[in-house]
Amino acid sequence: MDAWLLLSALFPLLSVLVFLVLLRWPARKAMPLCLLGTVILTAMVWSVPTVQIAAAVAEGLVIAATVLWVVFGALLLLNVLENNGSFLLIRRGFASISNDHRIQLLFVGWLLVAFLEGAAGFGTPAAIAAPLLIALGFRPLAAVVLTLIADSVPVSFGAIGTPVLVGLTNGLPGVSPELIEQSAITAASIDLLCASVIPVLMCLLLCRYFSDTPSWRSGLAIAPLAFLSGLCYSLPAFLVARYLGPEFPSMLGALSGLVLLTLLVRFGIAVPATLWRCDNETDKTSTEDKAAPKPLALFKAWGAYLLLAALLVISRLEFLPFKDTLQAVKFNWSEIFGSTLSTSVQPLYLPGTLFVLTVLLLLPWQSKRRLLMRKATSESLSRIWPAAITLASAVPMVRLFLHSDLNSADLPAMPMYLAAMATAHLADIWLWYAPWVGALGSFIAGSATFSNLMFASMQQQLATDSSLPLHLVLALQMLGANAGNMLCVVNVVAAASVVKLTGQEGQIMRFTLLPMALYCLLASAVAVLLYGVTR
Repeated sequence: MDAWLLLSALFPLLSVLVFLVLLRWPARKAMPLCLLGTVILTAMVWSVPTVQIAAAVAEGLVIAATVLWVVFGALLLLNVLENNGSFLLIRRGFASISNDHRIQLLFVGWLLVAFLEGAAGFGTPAAIAAPLLIALGFRPLAAVVLTLIADSVPVSFGAIGTPVLVGLTNGLPGVSPELIEQSAITAASIDLLCASVIPVLMCLLLCRYFSDTPSWRSGLAIAPLAFLSGLCYSLPAFLVARYLGPEFPSMLGALSGLVLLTLLVRFGIAVPATLWRCDNETDKTSTEDKAAPKPLALFKAWGAYLLLAALLVISRLEFLPFKDTLQAVKFNWSEIFGSTLSTSVQPLYLPGTLFVLTVLLLLPWQSKRRLLMRKATSESLSRIWPAAITLASAVPMVRLFLHSDLNSADLPAMPMYLAAMATAHLADIWLWYAPWVGALGSFIAGSATFSNLMFASMQQQLATDSSLPLHLVLALQMLGANAGNMLCVVNVVAAASVVKLTGQEGQIMRFTLLPMALYCLLASAVAVLLYGVTR
């Protein structure tokens, strides 16, 4: 029986990896099969009643609809900017700083992603940054893979500190705020050494796998600047976490990083002498693209993203009235189908709504706005259906996995069962495995906040049993949750659908799997070295 329990608990994870990564099936075909297998095993092995299964699936469909709304909003804004010529001006603006694709990756794929994670989270970083990279000349696959890898380090503090203030705090009721703060600062201190590896890795992957002239050497040439760009983010983020709290490290760290990296590039510090681009090693950019656009024209081109960033920030700050106002509009579905499960949606607070609002606010200043809006809407709707099939399968599967504790066999939920199995055999070397539990939570739930909420208490028990510092174990939980964000199906599907890569989710995950594992291992190694704890 134990073997069947282990197999059924592992099925949602292994089926995703087998179908998407090994067999290379498109997600729209693989995920319905994963959902079907999970339903059967949940009912037969885990003894979850039919009504609870139906309720979990219904809850998943509601959540999937909110994710699709984010995807639609991102597509709508993208198509408007593509059709009104803004992307051309944005490309010229970046070219005026540097026409080197590696440097542009550091600005857009690394630091802009960090800012967007700090402002909104919820899958918005890749949905915004990936199209911008494509506008700069990056391949679509490169744009998605690299932005997903980048959307890891800043997730520690996420949107206005949510993974800490909601995830850890609610996952450890009764624990002192001082311990939560110490855990967050410890995570930021570990990232002082780990974070800079991510942009270096991004540049190496770009030059080796997403270029017409694959070369590790081109990636190594930019490695010093990439490492510095990591410090440009992680050092300010650590200082903010240390002295101001967990709300703004990602956002302020990214803004500081953008300024510092601009100075490094302007003064030629660690900048390679040879220009490099994805298409070849020479500069094919037109004279028009090389010319810096006028400041007013560039400001107008960036206007949509500046407005969106402003709306995202002001809608999430606690001391402003907008957050409560937006959250006041709520649709509740209590006791779904008579079960113990409930769900709710705050439509005005969703990032997708702010995407659409941004488009509507900018529309009066567009020429041929009716035609532009009609074309952008049509293109967005036509591209969203493949993602809808995948998300309508993937998210219900995740909710079944998480709610499998609602059974008649007195069993824990599947993720808690797997975690308990791990702790029974790995307690003596737990610092090397603690990040993987965090990664598991983000992988299956698509949320570092939920990973911290779900596994913080288990990590607390392991720290006690293994005589490990609790703040250190919780810090590794946070960093592991960051790493899992690179690989979770919901993020991959959403980002792929925005840039017309639906069906290539498995290929994307094959590229992000190794960076995720490297980040987890590096976090553990730094923790052991810095704190002198081996258990």
